Amino acid sequence: MLNDAELLRYSRHLLLEDVGETGQLALKNAKVLIIGMGGLGSPASLYLAAAGIGHLVLSDFDSIEVSNLQRQITYQSDDVGDSKVEVTKRKLQQINPEIKVRSINKSMQADQLTMELTMADLVLDCTDNMQSRQLINKACVDAKVPLIVGAAIRFEGQLMFFDHSEADSPCYHCLFPSSEEQTLNCSNSGIIGPVVGTIGTLQALEVIKYFVGLPSGIKNKLKLFDGKTLDWQTFVINKDPTCKVCGHL
Repeated sequence: MLNDAELLRYSRHLLLEDVGETGQLALKNAKVLIIGMGGLGSPASLYLAAAGIGHLVLSDFDSIEVSNLQRQITYQSDDVGDSKVEVTKRKLQQINPEIKVRSINKSMQADQLTMELTMADLVLDCTDNMQSRQLINKACVDAKVPLIVGAAIRFEGQLMFFDHSEADSPCYHCLFPSSEEQTLNCSNSGIIGPVVGTIGTLQALEVIKYFVGLPSGIKNKLKLFDGKTLDWQTFVINKDPTCKVCGHL
């Protein structure tokens, strides 16, 4: 049941036929792991906390730098030098004291990630490097935990959703079989802040839709966003039967 404070806080959700009290209770009982608290994780975590996701786990090992402030909207100038996950945890609890937030202020190795996934209903990959994405993908495939992946660089964004609870789901490795690190990243190629904001916000929207039972329009698809034209391209991701991560399933 929702208490009186929650009924008031989420009143605009409760007016929605697709959410209502049943959907809001599903959000309250949800457990989401967000890996990466940068340009994607910042807006995603803010919206998920405000929406009433009951258990959020934040993972990042970085400290806040001045160059982050251009796009990582959780942070302010006074936060420079502090831990991203600790600052985010404090601010999310200020936004919504009704939820529980836990922080992991270190780089998770495979064994800890596996343990965390036993407690998570869904994972948001908000990281910015190929090695981390491949590690997260494999762990989610093995644990059969749904995974929503975001990425952005320059004026371009990517959005994907793999529901690994379904046996026929492809995975990130089917689409990007090479684990070689990409040469382009935000540090050397730049990024427009609202592009990561757009992708991170849509990651949060997909999380909410998943828990209230709304179908996803991006499941097993790659959505490419062009921030200059505001155009989207959509590509279906097929399961690779020879994939080293999910092909044997």
